[in-house]
Amino acid sequence: MIELRKDPIVKRWVIISSERSKRPMDFKKVIEEPETFFCPFDYGNEYSTPPEVLAFREPSSKPNSSGWWLRVVPNKFPALSTEHELKKQGYGIYDQMSGYGYHEVIIETPEHNTSLAKMPESQIREIMWAYVKRFQEIRKDRNIKYIQIFKNKGREAGATLSHPHSQLIATPIVPITIRSEIEGAKSYYDFRERCVFCDIISQELSEKVRVVFRTSEFVVIEPYASRFPYETWILPIKHSHDFGSIETKPPLVEDLAKAVSIIAKKFEKKIDDPPFNLVIHTAPFIEGLEHYYHWHIEIIPRLTNIAGFEWGTGFNINHIAPEQACADLSE
Repeated sequence: MIELRKDPIVKRWVIISSERSKRPMDFKKVIEEPETFFCPFDYGNEYSTPPEVLAFREPSSKPNSSGWWLRVVPNKFPALSTEHELKKQGYGIYDQMSGYGYHEVIIETPEHNTSLAKMPESQIREIMWAYVKRFQEIRKDRNIKYIQIFKNKGREAGATLSHPHSQLIATPIVPITIRSEIEGAKSYYDFRERCVFCDIISQELSEKVRVVFRTSEFVVIEPYASRFPYETWILPIKHSHDFGSIETKPPLVEDLAKAVSIIAKKFEKKIDDPPFNLVIHTAPFIEGLEHYYHWHIEIIPRLTNIAGFEWGTGFNINHIAPEQACADLSE
């Protein structure tokens, strides 16, 4: 099968070319050499990071010491920083602003040699709570328009340290990717008066050919116009535009941890524990998005490389049809 498919949200076309497909275990995996250097995230090395801004720890323990099972610290080499006053200015035809923002690291566990697939679900639940708590705290800053929470697993996915961790970067502008999703979702809503994400969920649950699994609150799918092999989305079944809203609904946090745990285990078992990027897409801090935007998580296994055609055209060539990917992960 070779066909072009159009994403109903951002109107992006992809090429599904299963003529070039490979079975799940056929992708070449880069063997990462064990780290032999000092890891600042390891238990007992708390002095080597900036002071923690959040920690889940034993009540008798002191901040920035042992006794924790999760820590959040400012990134030692931040992309953005609140030390810069937010200033916007023009430079001829160009626009620029000072590098104001937040860049934090969520150290997910004291264990160095572990992963989401190996963690107990209870620890993943703590990670989700850390995401939410920092999200809700940083959004109080009126200069911040968007918060991106993401996880890079493996060097091919951009991780410089193998110790399990996620990151948070908060920006004073809305990123172009999120703006494109918002514009596409609004266009769909203006025409049909329905959320495009909700319609996707409804169709996928009805057809059942791209649904990997569902929990009580979330559905996990291989999107129809997948850009990459085994690209996976986690979406709340009930409409919600704001990731931070789950703070008031502990069962949602628990169920999200369950969904993340299950898909991580499936990746480990079915496609040989690949490097991947996990990103949370949520509404920026702008009023009026609640009816047509729908927060979700996108997970991209790094099994193939983007080459000249993709960079030159914006097309992605996906060698594994999402229906096949779903069947592989659901076996």
